[in-house]
Amino acid sequence: MLNSDQQRAVDFVSGPLLVLAGAGSGKTRVITHKIASLASRHGVPASRIVAVTFTNKAAREMRDRAAKLMGRKTAEEVRISTFHRFGLEILRREYAHAGLRRNFSILDSADSRALLRDALAQDAAVPDSLIESCRSSISAWKNELVDPEEAGRRAGDDLEAARARQYEAYQAALKSYNAVDFDDLLVLPTRVLGAHDSALQRWRDLTGYLLVDEYQDTNHVQYQLVRQLVGDRGFLTVVGDDDQSIYAWRGARPENLAILATDFPALEVIKLEQNYRSTRRILNSANALIAGNPHLFEKRLWSQHGDGDPVRILRARDARDEAERVAMEIQRLAIARRASWSDIGVLYRSNHQARPLEQALRSRGIPARVTGGPSFFERPEVRDVMAYLRVIANPDDDVAFLRIVNVPRREIGPTTIGRLAEYASARGQSLLEACFSTGLHGAVQEKAVVRLERFARRIVEWQDAAERGGSARELASDVIEATGYRDWLGESSRDRRQVERCLENLDELLDWLRRLSEDATDGRLTEVLGRLSLMDMLDRQEGDSQADAVSLMTLHAAKGLEFPHAFLVGVEEGLLPHHASIEAETVEEERRLAYVGMTRAMRTLTITHASRRARHGETVECEPSRFLYELPADLVEWEGREPERTPEERRERDQAAIADLRQMLSGP
Repeated sequence: MLNSDQQRAVDFVSGPLLVLAGAGSGKTRVITHKIASLASRHGVPASRIVAVTFTNKAAREMRDRAAKLMGRKTAEEVRISTFHRFGLEILRREYAHAGLRRNFSILDSADSRALLRDALAQDAAVPDSLIESCRSSISAWKNELVDPEEAGRRAGDDLEAARARQYEAYQAALKSYNAVDFDDLLVLPTRVLGAHDSALQRWRDLTGYLLVDEYQDTNHVQYQLVRQLVGDRGFLTVVGDDDQSIYAWRGARPENLAILATDFPALEVIKLEQNYRSTRRILNSANALIAGNPHLFEKRLWSQHGDGDPVRILRARDARDEAERVAMEIQRLAIARRASWSDIGVLYRSNHQARPLEQALRSRGIPARVTGGPSFFERPEVRDVMAYLRVIANPDDDVAFLRIVNVPRREIGPTTIGRLAEYASARGQSLLEACFSTGLHGAVQEKAVVRLERFARRIVEWQDAAERGGSARELASDVIEATGYRDWLGESSRDRRQVERCLENLDELLDWLRRLSEDATDGRLTEVLGRLSLMDMLDRQEGDSQADAVSLMTLHAAKGLEFPHAFLVGVEEGLLPHHASIEAETVEEERRLAYVGMTRAMRTLTITHASRRARHGETVECEPSRFLYELPADLVEWEGREPERTPEERRERDQAAIADLRQMLSGP
């Protein structure tokens, strides 16, 4: 059953709609019911309904829920995907308008860094910090739809002018490699639709109704893409919450919520204010905190779940003591509340806070899962095989070529590769194409030419196999066997356990490729590689949700999740809010981040802070976060600050403590 506000949001189809969905208010339920209603009651073909969100996990959940309402077969016709996946779908069809050839590659973050390093005068000594600074500037420009020429015109100093030139060199390299980066999956479709009326009309026809999830997280280019697809028809529903906008650092614009009313004067606004997740004490504490921020739209969440336990605030001596106390509290929850390990989430501001927490939990035998570790697709053996597949799919992918030309070893050294690159660059050829050039004999030693030709011919044989319909899984398996890659791994390391893990990763990759080949529309290698690339880049923060383990994760990674019992640790000045945000006077987003953390909790919420903490090799004194003082005194329990209680409240507390003790003594 939907509540009255949710039903209104589902039923409203006469114009553009903004659904202000507070934390835990059932936004996914509204979106999926509206998808089903559009198809069954309003005659919109399922194939013309488009729903976009930000993570593969959210898209999967949306599709699964829609399938329960309208049947799996009909739900599969609906375009439910991430923004980037939808952008890739447009680009696959409109590649020529984007100046690409059909078999273009998608560069991940590591390849993007390598390409940018090459653009910076091919200087291997360029520090990583400079590469990251350049990537950040280029990404920001792209998300604002600023091209290199415009970036150069806007440059206010020599540094910005240099960044603009690096941006231009980077884009030129992407074009020569017939490749795009992650940002291009949104930028290029937006530019194509803006410049080509035929493409714009085609995708508007394919988008009979558009639904956008987590709208507060959209950036400029995402909003422009939405605006283009919808046009003046207003067949649009966006769902968002400005109180949960926590991605300004990657270009998110919560003000896009307000811009809607300007671009769509007939915009209807419906608020979802009933929270189905948290108890009243948790929810009212979070409401009090977020009230300290200015709001585009006023709303106040309420809950029927009862008062629940007070929010507890614990003080620790240092990070180690904090971790030990959290571990003890988790053990108590497991015994007294019979909580499963997976019922518990430990949330923090920065990744470095995970280490002492993980150590404390595991020393007590408590299984823990740290979300946000290295991606499966970042493992060297996986990247090697993926690079082979990328060159097979796109012979112009020089970044992938350079990774595998001597993996496994073929006695093709750096000098040979350097001369090959110079030769190819002078003639405007890809590295693979240059391997077959007769003129290469004069630039590279004869033995090296033979080895390069042998390698290149093998790549061409696999390309022919792909053209004949060979699946990604078959090609990857043949690459591994034909190159002797498994044997090479064994010869390259004396650590047998490490080799075994690498071999297991290869088997897992082959299984991924098999499943994706079976699910792909036409099974083409390029489609499978595109899906894997997006899986890598969008799923980095997704752990194994099936494991019975305590979840350790950053507040950003916790967005969209919920836990019966949540711990918010390290709530101190300089950490939450972060010192960089204090200096930049952007504490409002830090308050939203704390609000998101608090509203992950369903039944109990425990907040911790330490008196001192190690920073940059020295111990510093810490003050409790300003956010803690914004919580209502009657809703929280500060350790060491016993509030005044009535005799009845003291009696209830004592009875609850006795009941907990009896449960502990009675055993399972």
